[in-house]
Amino acid sequence: MNDTQRIGALEAMLFAHAEPVEMQRLADALRLSAAETEELLERLQKRYDEQESGFALLRFGPDRWQMTTRPYYGEVVKRILDTRRNAPLSPAALEVLAVIAYNQPVSRSFIEQVRGVDSSSTVTKLLEKGLIEEAGRLDLPGKPVAFQVTDTFLRVFGLGSLQDLPPLHDENAAGEIEESAQEETPDEAAEQLEWK
Repeated sequence: MNDTQRIGALEAMLFAHAEPVEMQRLADALRLSAAETEELLERLQKRYDEQESGFALLRFGPDRWQMTTRPYYGEVVKRILDTRRNAPLSPAALEVLAVIAYNQPVSRSFIEQVRGVDSSSTVTKLLEKGLIEEAGRLDLPGKPVAFQVTDTFLRVFGLGSLQDLPPLHDENAAGEIEESAQEETPDEAAEQLEWK
């Protein structure tokens, strides 16, 4: 098999699998090393990008790949599939997703403690949508079930990994505030307080 055929084989496997696939599984199927397989995947990804293809290759973390349709063509794909629009996520669902994504793995009681309200039905709906999943049990009294976000969550929000989540606090702004506070003399600080 030459490189063109190997890339074609990768394309066929990714298309048929329809879920993220570990690079090592692809390498084993092609009887290649992980490094050679990664190079071929990157070439395929580049080709899709250069041709503005309807397909795109997404990389999840260091070693999983998935073929998807390019988001740009999403509306056309929806029309041909004649699918009903999914209801948008509620503010409660987005809150629960944020709590889990930034703190995972977490228990239902942790989610409820952060939000201050019962979150059972929201967690159940997110499990049904495949945006979160059970991640085993925590080593706490009662061994509560832990939850984490799924690859579906990453795809829906256009993330390659959890490291792509926006920071919770603007660290630059916090640093600038601290620096400006250090530069002020006590008299200047008192003056500013009087004006407020």
